[in-house]
Amino acid sequence: MWSWVAHRVTGVLIFFFLFVHVLDTALVRVSPEAYDDVVSTYKTPIVALLEYGLVAAILFHALNGLRIVAVDFWAKGPRVQKQMLWAVLGIWIVLMLGALYPVLGHAVRELFGS
Repeated sequence: MWSWVAHRVTGVLIFFFLFVHVLDTALVRVSPEAYDDVVSTYKTPIVALLEYGLVAAILFHALNGLRIVAVDFWAKGPRVQKQMLWAVLGIWIVLMLGALYPVLGHAVRELFGS
């Protein structure tokens, strides 16, 4: 049940990100200067953590979605859904560890000046 809840929550979070992304990108048509101001506010360590959260949401949603497809369309899917959930979580953790430096590296360099 918790994977069902997490799948819905990550889907909603991704939707809201896309909504904000479309709005701030559309701002370039109104005023390129205003767009530059808005984008410059995104270059903070807090936003870098939010980006990492976005990566977490997208990866979990995608991997869990593949698991759901396997449960629905694979004859053995319902019998092994718990093992597939653990596999999804394991793959997700490995990918999230791999995303640490690419996503948060610039924020760490900015905070500590290296």
